[in-house]
Amino acid sequence: MRKIEHIGIAVKNLEVSNLLFEKLFGTPSYKQEEVASEGVKTSFFMNGPNKIELLEATNPESPIAKFLEKKGEGIHHIAFDVEDIISEMARLKKEGFVVLNETPKKGADNKLVAFLHPKGTNGVLIELCQEIH
Repeated sequence: MRKIEHIGIAVKNLEVSNLLFEKLFGTPSYKQEEVASEGVKTSFFMNGPNKIELLEATNPESPIAKFLEKKGEGIHHIAFDVEDIISEMARLKKEGFVVLNETPKKGADNKLVAFLHPKGTNGVLIELCQEIH
């Protein structure tokens, strides 16, 4: 893992939260995108070198909807940039981590993504991200 790629924050209403984070950072969202396969709409903000992703559920069965129902709004995951997601997934499995998907899937912001089960990472959902070339 090379660096924190972004921090994901689950929100109930993306439009309202966008306004809040625009005020907080003094800059608008630079990208909004829907990832239908995950049942989520996303909005990205830059704050210096740091990226924040806001996530709103688009259906009640999505992972974000379930998270919001259980825990409410707040930090959902921390994403790490990796050079080779396949080899990083294999390395982490060998180390005993539970990878939630067998193969990387297409995520938001032109990334291949995979997730580690939070039960093995002190309750923190970890996302691995590799830029799609």
